[in-house]
Amino acid sequence: MKGPMPIKLSDEVILAAIEGFESQKRKIDSQVAELREMLNGRRPASDGRPEMPSRKRRKVSAAGRRRMREAQQRRWAAVRGETAP
Repeated sequence: MKGPMPIKLSDEVILAAIEGFESQKRKIDSQVAELREMLNGRRPASDGRPEMPSRKRRKVSAAGRRRMREAQQRRWAAVRGETAP
């Protein structure tokens, strides 16, 4: 046995396959373009979603950070069974 028999395709089947592949290529090209826009810091126009406002980060004062650090140290001391400093 020499191998699988070659399949004979009609012109219609070949043309339909070409159209299908070209359709997939257009879709992929569109997705690549959207990703390139995201890299440039722009949101794609075809997204349809409104721009979300950026949230402002809360700033914790130095005293607040110190209290959090001390509280965390007390928690770890309790886990280790030590006395708090």
